[in-house]
Amino acid sequence: MGSLVRQQAAGAGAQVALLGVLALTVGLGAAGWAAGLAYAVGLWALLAGAARKAGARSLGPADHVTLARAILIGGVTALVANHLNGGAPLAVLVPLASVALALDAVDGQVARRTGTSSALGARFDMESDAFLILVLSVLAAETFGYWVLVIGLMRYAFVAASWALPWLNGTLPPSRARKVVAALQGVLLVAAASGLLPHLAGLAVTVAALATLVWSFGRDVLWLHSAHRAHRTAALPEPRAGHATCVVRRRSTLRRHHHLATRNP
Repeated sequence: MGSLVRQQAAGAGAQVALLGVLALTVGLGAAGWAAGLAYAVGLWALLAGAARKAGARSLGPADHVTLARAILIGGVTALVANHLNGGAPLAVLVPLASVALALDAVDGQVARRTGTSSALGARFDMESDAFLILVLSVLAAETFGYWVLVIGLMRYAFVAASWALPWLNGTLPPSRARKVVAALQGVLLVAAASGLLPHLAGLAVTVAALATLVWSFGRDVLWLHSAHRAHRTAALPEPRAGHATCVVRRRSTLRRHHHLATRNP
């Protein structure tokens, strides 16, 4: 883990340096520093725990891109906290968030080209995305209302629900629609919160972000529930001889669910 610790230490140093640059350029108050440093500590702890669980000794090339993006997200977090307390103009916050969003398309390409895709990298990327969306939803909620927080909290609500409903932890098939919806959330929230759009246009963009996210999550939940039911049906004991009607019905159900569980939307 020595290499990983050094990489994390470099990342933490870069995070503090970014906060220092923001403090010197736009002015970072106590709330901004507190949020930024708390984020840095949380990132260190969560990344160390995930790496230990995955048995990873160091970060791969794509993970370094994700780490750079995570550092920018720390800057966005600090600026949002500062903005909510009357500081940090959006003229700085929006470009920083936009760069963080743009880098989301880079780490995946690096992982594929270098053949270094890993469970740790995928988890690191996903958690970074989720937290950035949460922070941006907090920013947008200042203008459009607390209901916007549903966008940032939906993924965490899904994780919490999976503790009570383990079938939600099932593996979903690849879906381009899911990736597009996830990528759109950050773009739409930044556009809505930037102040560049009229209020009604910003509100419409935010509603569109929430609507597409609800559709995407609802679609996946229905798929996982159908797959779970198909698995339970397949695990039922064979009926006794003489119950031909039951056999026909059970096999018909199995055929329908088998088709559903193997489709690639």
